[in-house]
Amino acid sequence: MQKNKKIIFTILFSSALLFAGSAKAVCPVCVVAIGAGLGLSRWLGVDDIISSMWIGALLWASSEWTLIWLKSRKWNFKYDSIIVPVSYYALALIPLYFTDIIGHPLNKIFGIDKIIFGAALGTAIFLAAMRLHNFLKTKNGGKSFFPYQKVVLPVVVLILTSSLFYLLLKWMTT
Repeated sequence: MQKNKKIIFTILFSSALLFAGSAKAVCPVCVVAIGAGLGLSRWLGVDDIISSMWIGALLWASSEWTLIWLKSRKWNFKYDSIIVPVSYYALALIPLYFTDIIGHPLNKIFGIDKIIFGAALGTAIFLAAMRLHNFLKTKNGGKSFFPYQKVVLPVVVLILTSSLFYLLLKWMTT
């Protein structure tokens, strides 16, 4: 059963990359890849810290994408760069709190809820990966070093960090 899930994950992830369009600011491909990673990690029974890293990255990428979309339609409003992300995070995390998924006393690490910790970490990782992309692009005369660099960097950094946390959590429980 576990092997079938891994095969399905690989096929879906590869398909997302094959049918990707051109990368724009925070592009739809990036959001879809992060969303696929999140859904599949939960389906595979991955720890909440790891899946929540993907939640945080997805929420931030969706916020950026929405802000870009609003600006493209000239629908700017005061504090939009604060209101949009806060709205996304609230819409995702508040229902988890009221259904006792967030706040469960046995679902903590370092005294912090695993979902909150993971979402904050995922947001930070996504932002760091986007800064790395911008830094590399600047160093290369305004061009990416390789196709889909803007998509690949955040996803690869999230995969590496997820793997690291998986190994740490496995080590902590043995």
